[in-house]
Amino acid sequence: MNQKGGVGKTTTCVNLGAALARRGLRVLLVDMDPQANLTVHMDIRPDALETSIYDVLTGRATIADVVRPTSTLGMDIVPASLDLAGAEMELVSAVGREQILKEALDRYLAPAEGVEPCDFLLLDCPPSLGLLSVNALTSVREIIVPLQAEFFALQGMARLREVVALVEKRLNPGLSIVGILPSMVDSRTTLSREVLAEIRGFFGATVFGTAIRRNVKLAEASSHGRTVFEYASDSNGAADYAALAEEVLRRGAVARSA
Repeated sequence: MNQKGGVGKTTTCVNLGAALARRGLRVLLVDMDPQANLTVHMDIRPDALETSIYDVLTGRATIADVVRPTSTLGMDIVPASLDLAGAEMELVSAVGREQILKEALDRYLAPAEGVEPCDFLLLDCPPSLGLLSVNALTSVREIIVPLQAEFFALQGMARLREVVALVEKRLNPGLSIVGILPSMVDSRTTLSREVLAEIRGFFGATVFGTAIRRNVKLAEASSHGRTVFEYASDSNGAADYAALAEEVLRRGAVARSA
């Protein structure tokens, strides 16, 4: 999540999910962005969908009706259609509107005989702090904030932390920012190195040790509807997201043992 667009939210959702799935974990991706970039990244046409997350939020379908496999074994997706843009208007008067997604996911992920559990649920949020984002925040335990290594990187972070604190207080006790992820880092430039140092200095241990370097293969992979591991497994982008997956698992193990 980050209310700033173009910082690598979708790229991170896809490739972190793929890196976890490659380790044998079961991953469910959920596209909560009306732009449907996650859906397109997974080579699904939003305009050709009969049902999507929009239908789940408006009570016309369940998660089980909408979920579909991806080209990565062990990773499924709940896609979005362009109809999602109107969901916030439709839900504004709904009872319990902030928890609609959580209730739908709880029903889908409830333990059942013969159904394999989902190890990781990754939601790709829109670049805003509206009702769709609040539904996402209510449905998860932790937030990853991709933060671009540029001059205006910290702009909006204070507001994001306020919203997270409010949701944690009123709707989702225990919600926290598990890590800030430096993205689009170009260590060859002085500006990128300075911004990265500023981010680490300001947020301390909250910042992931892994930084996602600028890598054209990440953009090319999305245009081909593939993960970076399928498109260019020997690229810096693949190496960075594999390292991020390892760090996410390590942080989770520490949290569970605390």
